[in-house]
Amino acid sequence: MNPSAGSSQPAVTYLNHETTVRSWLLTRDHKRIGVMFLVGVIFALLLGGIFAMVLRIELLTPGPTIISALTYNRMFTLHGVTMVWLFMIPAIPSAFGNFVLPIMLGAKDVAFPRLNLASLYIYVAGSLLTLFGMLWSGADTGWTFYTPYSTTSPTAVTPILLGVFVIGFSTIITGLNFITTVHTLRAPGMHWTRIPLFVWTIYGTSIIQVVATPVLGMVLLLVFFERVFGVGIFDPSRGGDPVLFQHMFWFYSHPAVYIMVLPAMGVITEVVCAFSRKNIFGYKMIAASTFGIAFVGFLSWGHHMFVSGQSTFGSGIFGVLSMLVAIFTAIKIFNWVATMYGGSIELRVPLLYVLGFIFLLMFGGMTGVALATTSLDVHWHDTYFIVAHFHYIMVGAVLMAFLAALHYWWPKMFGRLYPERWSFLAAMTIIFGFIVTFLPQFLLGNLGMPRRYYQYPAEMQWLHVLSTAGASLLAFGFGLIAVYLLWSLRYGPESEPNPWGSRGYEWHSGSPPAPHNFTEAPRFEREVHDYTVPEAPRVY
Repeated sequence: MNPSAGSSQPAVTYLNHETTVRSWLLTRDHKRIGVMFLVGVIFALLLGGIFAMVLRIELLTPGPTIISALTYNRMFTLHGVTMVWLFMIPAIPSAFGNFVLPIMLGAKDVAFPRLNLASLYIYVAGSLLTLFGMLWSGADTGWTFYTPYSTTSPTAVTPILLGVFVIGFSTIITGLNFITTVHTLRAPGMHWTRIPLFVWTIYGTSIIQVVATPVLGMVLLLVFFERVFGVGIFDPSRGGDPVLFQHMFWFYSHPAVYIMVLPAMGVITEVVCAFSRKNIFGYKMIAASTFGIAFVGFLSWGHHMFVSGQSTFGSGIFGVLSMLVAIFTAIKIFNWVATMYGGSIELRVPLLYVLGFIFLLMFGGMTGVALATTSLDVHWHDTYFIVAHFHYIMVGAVLMAFLAALHYWWPKMFGRLYPERWSFLAAMTIIFGFIVTFLPQFLLGNLGMPRRYYQYPAEMQWLHVLSTAGASLLAFGFGLIAVYLLWSLRYGPESEPNPWGSRGYEWHSGSPPAPHNFTEAPRFEREVHDYTVPEAPRVY
């Protein structure tokens, strides 16, 4: 069946088969749960973005501008907490993973639909508890909650700690669900070498979630006990060891970088194949590099602690292991470029975000290799260079992939198209705005400006003004996206079943899909993204 032929929407879809509020709140449909996760993470992105704009406006001048020093400390803490725990970690796995992973596997749903719904409500409960702490008095510890300050700060650290602790359970449940789904619910004909690479990255991410997140839960609970009951675990005045907190926190939080970035890499692979009209170059190498990144991520947490007093030998080992990640990342980048080489490239908005992703990942990755060199890291440690680096490698990469996924799967999720010209303008604005926001911060860090400082020397002001101008472009771009996507939900033209002509497995279902994804059992008898056969995939 030609994907452009016939009606774009089946008579009954997951959106219209039940329309009451109760049917959404009690649903076990992975697609509806994915959409509700999407709403939640977009709200978190909005909130984190507001905190960021307050920070950038404050830093327009060397002295006080609009907020006090204590409010500034709270703002960068809440910005980090919101963006890391409420947005970047669940953004792609919980929203898009929930929506498309079962469809890509030819399954009717995830393995544990009730647990899937529970993970949504656990995420909401943890987010509300975190927001309660923000509204109560906020926290001024930084998103890392470094002890002993986090155990003695008079701000509302406790509810925010517990909120992040609760969100961790949602992460673990989601990971277990995806692992089980991949193992047990693949359609006939889908053996291990036909699994879409987006599914492989979600699978690798799920392993990290299940293994590493309990460590975060333990360390946050220990901080809670120390704050409430005075247990001397991390506070040196009570016989504790603050460096122990760093080891436990970064043992989770460095792999957590790949909880954010690996799913983003899976999105990039899907979009590159779809708009290059080619199967991926080096399927097995990309799949293997996913697990290489996940494995090495567990062994390189110490590069966050080069100045903490660990041995020179230990720092050297952690530095070498950190550089190995660059090798596995380079495998992916070279294979993406090789896929696009000689392809029939169609430059649509999702592919534009892919190009932004590759630039930010390469630039951020090269600065990461530099930071893994201990002699350089001592100079840059806790400066704006670190801020710029992790925004390029984490925030920029996740945002580019999140927006690529949002625009690529928007017709699949809602059966509507968005205006192409406005989306191009927004994409160019966001990519350019992101570069302008954080490139000056590399220069600030190289000049020696410490991160998290409320005031700075006057000669650094022009770089801060440039950074704030870039942040303003980012805000405009995101506002533009919000306007045209909301418009498309109501007034956008109906989408064809497969508007991109993609050969991805998820496009075998309708757009939007039926309540149980397929009206008949699918069989995936060709390779994913196989463009060598002229006819398009059948829509089940």
